Amino acid sequence: MKKRILAILMILTTILSLSACSETTSEANFFAMDTAMSLKVWGGSNVCADLEARAHELDEKLSSATESEIYQLNEEGTATLSDDTLALLTRSLTLSKELKTYFDPTIYPAVLEWGFIDGNYHVPDDEWLRSLTSLIDSSRVQLDGNTVTLPAGFKIDLGASAKGYLADECKKILDDHNAASAVLNLGGTILLYGKKPDGTPFKVGVADPDNPASYFGYLSCSEGVVATSGGYERYFEKDGKRYIHILDPTTAKPVDNGTLSVTIYTDDGTLADVLSTALFVMGIDKATEYYRSHPDFDFILLDEHNNLYITEGIFDDFSLSDGYPYSIRKITK
Repeated sequence: MKKRILAILMILTTILSLSACSETTSEANFFAMDTAMSLKVWGGSNVCADLEARAHELDEKLSSATESEIYQLNEEGTATLSDDTLALLTRSLTLSKELKTYFDPTIYPAVLEWGFIDGNYHVPDDEWLRSLTSLIDSSRVQLDGNTVTLPAGFKIDLGASAKGYLADECKKILDDHNAASAVLNLGGTILLYGKKPDGTPFKVGVADPDNPASYFGYLSCSEGVVATSGGYERYFEKDGKRYIHILDPTTAKPVDNGTLSVTIYTDDGTLADVLSTALFVMGIDKATEYYRSHPDFDFILLDEHNNLYITEGIFDDFSLSDGYPYSIRKITK
């Protein structure tokens, strides 16, 4: 599994090389949050060590599959959380309320049932899936200070927001260290910080879902966060049908709406991470509707018919790679 995740990271996104400059450069590569992470920072002192330490600290608190605070909450039904875990859970619950049925951190029982955590994949019967939907309702999570209580059978998963929260926390560390520039690949969630040493925009490659060793295009952008969700990240096949790890909270089933990948660009890491999942569940029509009422992000959405939808805020900053017969469509406000 870890080897697959390492490969996925190389597939999902790539950052083009930055020009050399007079700033001190520091780099780090490590494994956290069940994925490979790579850091490159210009300027500051001992930055990468602090960034890596923060990643491991949050991993210990937020993971659902280890002896973490979330693990304790899921096992016991109640737990007193640290400020970090409470902050991310509270934000996730707030976003779930705003995004209605398209994002819900209480989806974990369904994720477990399909086998996406332990690798014991199987297709549950419809009756069992209907029963699981009764365990997916973030509005029933009770908060009392730092103490959280779940209804019987409920379980929390912060996997769709944890790397985004880490990106936000890493930005604070880079600020504290007076770093000049940074490119942090936090498992497919990319934090771009400051300005490139040569003054040109950052470039982020977006993977081709059908051939993840290639990139169907590149987004030129300034500092911010770029997060991608794709059905090719984790899936299994049975009887000729592919089942992806992104589940619809209303059905407890893998999403099957023709969407292949969604990339979000915004300055809010947690939001970027959550929206990449939520817009995937929405599909293009609902994603467009949501975008037009929320001006704080942009997206790139690829569907199974080779339609590439790009919002107007980044439309002119995207370049399609040679050989891709995609029909590019501009989404306006």
